[in-house]
Amino acid sequence: MSRDLPPLNALRAFEATARLNSVSQAAEQLHVTHGAVSRQLKVLEEHLGLSLFVKDGRGIKLTDAGVRLRDASSEAFERLRDVCGELTRGSADAPFVLGCSGSLLARWLIPRLGRLNADLPDLRLHLSAGEGDLDPRRPGLDALLVFAEPPWPADMQVYELACERIGPVLSPRYAGYSRLRTAPATALGAESLLHTTSRPQAWPSWARHNGIAAEALKYGQGFEHLYYLLEAAVAGLGVAIAPEPLVAEDLLAGRLVAPWGFSDTPGQLALWLPKRAADGRARQLAQWLKNELRQPV
Repeated sequence: MSRDLPPLNALRAFEATARLNSVSQAAEQLHVTHGAVSRQLKVLEEHLGLSLFVKDGRGIKLTDAGVRLRDASSEAFERLRDVCGELTRGSADAPFVLGCSGSLLARWLIPRLGRLNADLPDLRLHLSAGEGDLDPRRPGLDALLVFAEPPWPADMQVYELACERIGPVLSPRYAGYSRLRTAPATALGAESLLHTTSRPQAWPSWARHNGIAAEALKYGQGFEHLYYLLEAAVAGLGVAIAPEPLVAEDLLAGRLVAPWGFSDTPGQLALWLPKRAADGRARQLAQWLKNELRQPV
């Protein structure tokens, strides 16, 4: 067995997968493909000469070795974040680094960035998406804007901003648009639905809430990330399921329609940051985000 440290990318992929207990969710958080995460996990296992995961039904679970490495890697990344945070906060004009998924960044936050900069000119917000582990404990990250469900981690300060609402959306360019726009929600049971591997429970959860048998749903083309799913819906490729904030602009512009509205979920759009790193900038940002979620685009 090698005594050298494993590649950092492999450790990051492992830590995210172990924490989320999902390769797909780790890929979404790291903004890479499912296959890329799987390859990094294989690199790590080959480096250590140990199995870190075993199959558990349709999912995975950690081996004893995996549990030990998860605990150690989590502590190591948290310590690195603490030190980097102390160093950057030593500068009075240090930026506030906010992490979020590429989908949330591109489809909700960037269209509002001008207002944010005008309303909070002293914040010096820096956005981080597309690279790295978007855990709020990550070195160099001050806070994380994320869709998630409680209970919240004990070491996190969490500002709940808005209930997550999801619903089916489709484009007027979709071949079945004329038929579906006035049809009841049950008509979707006969459609081939677009879906994303990063949120596999979105369609079943919505179906149960609307009195539709989840097992009756038929799935069409799948996508690794929510952003690609919504671009496919705008292109008229099918019916997608989406959080309301991420399609707000498309609905207003008529690129998408939501004939059946949006349903509440147990999730929240929330701002996370470590309790020991909480400061006034985070409170200001949380209040601004909360107010903005009540406003039109």
